[in-house]
This record gives sequence, structure tokens and C-alpha cells, in this order.
Amino acid sequence: MHINLGRTLSKTFIATAIALILTIPGWAQATEKILYNFTDAGDGGYPQSGVVIDSKGNLYGTASGGGTGSICHCGAFFELSPGANGTWTQTTLYSFGSNPSDGTDPYGSLVFDLKGNLYGTTLNGGTYGQGTVFELSPGSNGTWAEKIIYNFSGGADGGDPYSSRLTIDGAGNLYGTTNFGGAYGLGVVFELVVVPNSTWTEKVLHPFTGNQDGSTLYNVSLVLDGAGNLYGIARQGGAHDYGVVFALVPMSDGTWSEKVIYSFTAAGGEAAPTGGLLLDALGNLYGVAEDVFQLIPGSDGTWTHKTLLTFSGPPDGAYPLAALISDKAGNLYGTTYQGGTHYGTVFELLPAANGKWNEKILHRFTDSAGDGKLPSTVSLTMDASGNLYGTTETGGTSNSGVVFEVTP
Repeated sequence: MHINLGRTLSKTFIATAIALILTIPGWAQATEKILYNFTDAGDGGYPQSGVVIDSKGNLYGTASGGGTGSICHCGAFFELSPGANGTWTQTTLYSFGSNPSDGTDPYGSLVFDLKGNLYGTTLNGGTYGQGTVFELSPGSNGTWAEKIIYNFSGGADGGDPYSSRLTIDGAGNLYGTTNFGGAYGLGVVFELVVVPNSTWTEKVLHPFTGNQDGSTLYNVSLVLDGAGNLYGIARQGGAHDYGVVFALVPMSDGTWSEKVIYSFTAAGGEAAPTGGLLLDALGNLYGVAEDVFQLIPGSDGTWTHKTLLTFSGPPDGAYPLAALISDKAGNLYGTTYQGGTHYGTVFELLPAANGKWNEKILHRFTDSAGDGKLPSTVSLTMDASGNLYGTTETGGTSNSGVVFEVTP
């Protein structure tokens, strides 16, 4: 199943050639390079997730279509390995839909544990057809083995885990969200705990009611702070029904308490947050809700909201859907699904001395020369040299998506 987000986005942006595209002397021109073009065959197609990088510089990710599964061609797990001459080699390591109970349509990005295993989610498939959490384990001969560690039923445990990326703690427990299911049918935050015999147990930390606490956990990744609190977003619900930022706090009796720390009002067009949050060393949260915002914690438990950037549409970006990342200097990086030349952008935000932030468009995706189009819900990945990696869901030589590199 391939979801075309472009059909679901209806808001029209007025193009202004001036607004927020800053030209600052001394900024070097960023360059983009296509590392791989998907064909929607055995290699996969239409990637909805980003890539992760290992210590050797290899990239790993999933594509939501293609593959060689015997039940359906509904996704592939791949590796891209860098060569000495600047080329990259693609290897399909696993095809989803390889048996009747396998997961299908991997939409969430992968996450490593300390042993080098990768974890992710599928939107569909599994024993009950409501999605799965899977583990990918490397073998000694370069192969990888897939194992379903949890099958969602669509009931109280949740269903359709449209997660941007699972979150893993120091003990190896996994945290994520589902878009449906739960006690009220509006999604849950869940934890998967591994026990000594390598089985996994699911625990629902919070079922969403659709009231003040929020609803519609579309493309949500959670962040974990040093005290063990989880932070996330809900796209709808809240005091004004435009979505919320929430915290989940672990209690001494093993339960979790949810607290809404910000309710979106739609003021200035800010609504429908998506993609997840970024947590910095000072405890500030950053996210996107058709703009870029910051939440600053106060000593009394309150949070102060600040708008860092309002997108204006072409030639600026529009519709940011992915969580932000940052570098060591505190600069922020992200993508927009549309805007630029109408096919999305990669952007950078740099903090200025006056408390404001300056935007730099690093790349505008085009509909020509084999470039990618529409960087979907995926967060960027940065290597040790500051290069950025990501995927687009369409475009490329086969119009089935690409993996790209942007050098700022």
C-alpha cells in the first residue's frame, strides 16, 4: 500500500519571492547527490522512512513498496554501502510479505540497539493485519534475519503503528505510537519490554481519548529525556482541536501520567503538528506544525512557546512533516514535503545573536534531471562530517523514490 500524502494536503500557500529566504554573505552553496534510484522491483520503491547510518558509513532503510515477498511485494529492507570512488552499492537484505503472518508496508524509520540489531514497524500485516514491530538481526555471513516481536490486534493494544521511528532506552525497551486502537480507538503510546527468554511484552502507557489529551498520532516519534519522561505530539485534539505536545511521566506504581504541555491554537496558521520532537541538552523541545516551533521549559513546570520560522510557500518550503535534527553547534535541519519548486526542500535554521533564527534552503527538489520529489515523513540523518542523508517517496529515474545526500 502506498499513501500519496500530496492528495491529503489541501492548504494553498501564496508564493512570495521574498519572505524568509535569506541571502547571507559567506554561506557556501550546498550540493545534492542522488545515491540510489529505486525501481519498485526487487530493490523496493516509494520509501516512507529515512535512513540510519552505522559506524562504517553504511546506510540502512526500508521502502514501503517493491521487494520480492512471496505473499506480496510490499516493502524491502536495504543497505547502501559507500565505495572508494564515491559510488554506492545497494543490497536488498529482506523483503516484507515473505509469509502469511509477516508485516507489510514498513513506514517507520529504523533504530539500532547496542548489539547492532535494527527495529522498526510495519503499518499493515502481521497475525491480525493491524501492523507489527519487527527486529532485524545481522548474521556472520552478511545476511540479516527478520523476526516479528509484536503483532498489533487493533484492540486495546493499538493498531496501524504509523510511527516515524521507535525510541529505545538504555535497557533496550522500545517505545512507539499507534494511529488507531486503544481503549477509545484513537491510538496509544506503547512500550515493548524484552524478557530473559527473548520474548517481548507490550504495555499501553496511554490510550488517547480525543479530548484534551489529543488524538491522531500520525507519523509520531517519541523522545526520551534523562529522567525517563517521554515527549510526543498528537495531530488533533487538545483544548482547541488543533493538536498538542504531551509529556508522559513514569509514576512510582508503574503507571504513566500524561500531561499536555502545549495546545495548538491555529494562530498564525500553526496547527496539526507531525513528525515528532527534538530535545536539546537544555531540555528545549523543537518541532514542526506547518511552521517550526520551540518549547522552553520553565522552573515552575510551565512551557513557553516560540515560533522560529513560518514557511511561506514557493520558493520557500511548505508542509514540513518530518522531525528536526541538529548538529553540535545547535543548528536545526529538516525537510518540507512541498514548496521550493513545488516538490519539497531541505532547509537549515541557524540561531542568530538577537534570538531570531535564520533560514537557509539547502536544496529544492525538482521534477527534472532524475532528482527526487516529495521528501515524505522522514527525518534526515547526519554523518560525522555533517553530510545529510534522506529519501524522497517519488522522483528519480523510475519515479519510485531516491536516497539522497546533501552536503551543506
